[in-house]
Amino acid sequence: MSSLPNSGEFLGHPKGLFLLFGTEMWERFGYYGMRAILVLYLVAMTQDGGFGWSNADALSLYGTFTMAVYLTPLFGGWLADNVLGQRKAIIIGGILMAAGHFIMGVPHAVVAGMEENVFYLGLTLLCLGNGLFKPNISTMVGDLYKEGDKRRDGAFTIFYMGINLGGALGPLAAGGVAALINWQAGFIAAGIGMVISVIMQLVLSKKYLGDIGVVPAAKLSAAQSSTGKKEPLTKVEKDRIKVIFTMSVFSIIFWMGFEQAGGLMNIFANDYTDRMLMGFEVPASWFQSLNSLFIIIFAPLVAMIWLKLDKREPNSPIKFAIALVFLALGFLTMMLALVTEGSGEGTMQISMMWLVLFYLFHTLGELCLSPIGLSMVSKLAPLRLASLLMGIWFLCTAIANKIAGLVGSFIGEGHEAVNNAMSIFIGLGATALLSAAAMYLLSDRLVDWMHGAEGQHEPHTQEHILAEELEVAAVKQ
Repeated sequence: MSSLPNSGEFLGHPKGLFLLFGTEMWERFGYYGMRAILVLYLVAMTQDGGFGWSNADALSLYGTFTMAVYLTPLFGGWLADNVLGQRKAIIIGGILMAAGHFIMGVPHAVVAGMEENVFYLGLTLLCLGNGLFKPNISTMVGDLYKEGDKRRDGAFTIFYMGINLGGALGPLAAGGVAALINWQAGFIAAGIGMVISVIMQLVLSKKYLGDIGVVPAAKLSAAQSSTGKKEPLTKVEKDRIKVIFTMSVFSIIFWMGFEQAGGLMNIFANDYTDRMLMGFEVPASWFQSLNSLFIIIFAPLVAMIWLKLDKREPNSPIKFAIALVFLALGFLTMMLALVTEGSGEGTMQISMMWLVLFYLFHTLGELCLSPIGLSMVSKLAPLRLASLLMGIWFLCTAIANKIAGLVGSFIGEGHEAVNNAMSIFIGLGATALLSAAAMYLLSDRLVDWMHGAEGQHEPHTQEHILAEELEVAAVKQ
């Protein structure tokens, strides 16, 4: 059993919660700060300190990288559970990620002739470190509380606020530094956030976390392992697995569109958006903060809406359909921007407000869909297959990220990019609407296959629903 030292409370919660809050906030600060400038750095001309890649090559790499961000936690979680323990995995992962950020920040002049090799090394370390860090920090939050402690939902709400705070501040800081100094300085700024995260764990975890996460979970549960033989899956279990597979596949459509944010939309903000505001040019990377800011603002409102609806609250498949409609509305916004402000020339510049609306619609969609994922698997998956089916959910998200990069790469260059962007927006918007209609038509069948699991054993309180809405950042990379 893990024990927590009596280190006192803050705001009614164990102080260890706020250590985990800070650890995750600074890690997300580093990750989202790096992600906000990654594609812009790749396509920047060499005389401006970038690689001068084509949009297609940069977005293809971006898709591969974000896919790896979802795949590596499958291995990192296993290592933590069976070999390292969560605390050691977090520290090792944090060190690897910090090293990755700083390696990406090495000036080209220092590694002349090996710039791309060094860059790939940095990205690899980020992927490996993320695999160890990402799946383990959130699970430690629950271990701070005894079974049945009513404060647990509130704890996750606080923790997820930290994730979104880091996601909002990272692009502002790293993007601002990159615009003011150079790209490498932006990556170093992201790395500094990661270093702070690691130092907090090294210095404070013993005092505020005790031995939570020290011993691998497999060793802790060894004494409780069952020796009984495996039973075949029942019809109810098979039906529920069908629901998980169906909704996981539909989630690919959503994330394929949503994840254009860090790739295609980053380039669109940089090249085809008028970013002048009262004489100040807003860095393109700053738009990457909008999603996290909108989550902080609108998650409580969405939670309140679900609470007010009470028994009329839409079921999970209908929420999926609503999310896909919001996704389509985001792309419709960009289509309207091109129609009303586009000149058909590669030098076209649209208003920043179109991008703000785009990110708003997509965030509202995310708040309808993302909290369902982990909750759905935990409710529907047979206990002996829970980890495997959770892995499939994340595998579909990884596939979506790779497809997102490939779709975005069709934007092309120069004059053709505007027309290509319109085609991409139309294609993604239409796919989202058709998928929403299909999910709506399937909703009754999917609810039947859940066999009563929908809505069972879930406290219908604003605090609980708010925790679910804020969980979106924990499900994201």
